Amino acid sequence: MKIVAVCGMGIGTSVLLKMNAEKVLAQLGVDADVEAADIGTAAGAARMADIVLTSAELADEIGPVKAKIVVIDNFINLAEIKEKLGAVL
Repeated sequence: MKIVAVCGMGIGTSVLLKMNAEKVLAQLGVDADVEAADIGTAAGAARMADIVLTSAELADEIGPVKAKIVVIDNFINLAEIKEKLGAVL
């Protein structure tokens, strides 16, 4: 399974979201490849992904992809990430 964490620049918050998603996936016992991406490369990365994690502001900018787009409101809230990611796994 491939998951892409997307933020505006692909440097800070997407890396934080990636790390927190990996923690949650470990808790859930799910093996997945998680990568961080900026919004400019997100559409391309999302074409190969199963799930995209991003903010509400960027969700519409990703474009039409087959991946499930999951909006995360608080990138440091492990409980929220676990709840929303668990719902689409």
